[in-house]
Parts: sequence; C-alpha cells; structure tokens
Amino acid sequence: PKCPLYATTGILCPGCGSQRALHSLLHFNLVGAMANNMLFLPAVLLSIYHYSIDFINAFYDKNYTSILAHKKAPILILVLISLFWILRNIPVYPFNLLAPH
Repeated sequence: PKCPLYATTGILCPGCGSQRALHSLLHFNLVGAMANNMLFLPAVLLSIYHYSIDFINAFYDKNYTSILAHKKAPILILVLISLFWILRNIPVYPFNLLAPH
C-alpha cells in the first residue's frame, strides 16, 4: 500500500520505504533495507535489544535496564525521527540519499 501522506502531499514520512526495507531485510539484503529507509534497520536492532533485555529479566531473574527506559529516551527518539523526516524531504545531495530508492 502507498503512504497516504506521500500520495496526497508528496511529502515523505519517516516510515516511507519501510515495507520495502522489511522485504529486503527478510531476504538478508541489508544494503537494500538501508537504501529504502535508513531508520528501519536501527529501529529493528533497537527493538531486538529492548525485548532481549525484557526476556533476560523475565526468564533469568535479572534486573537489567534497557537504554529505552531512560526518561529522556522518548524525547531523543522523537527528535531523531523529526530530523530524519525533515532532512529526507530536502531535494539536494546528500539529503536526497535519505529518500527511498
């Protein structure tokens, strides 16, 4: 499915290209995944890390804390996503490399 924001306004959202990035990642094509959405692979790795910490804490009776539990983590993530959103819509080099290929 096409991105509704891109279809109506022509503006790339931070998630544009994620479906193709997931497809590339499932075929072990890391370069293709990064070419479609640069934030997708780091987001997947961060999610795996976070849920691994939860798994370790639950099954091995540990008390590790994920970096995502820090009180400033949501603000940092919001700033990074917003910056990515703005920069990927600038149609000049090197920012156009952030757009899906």
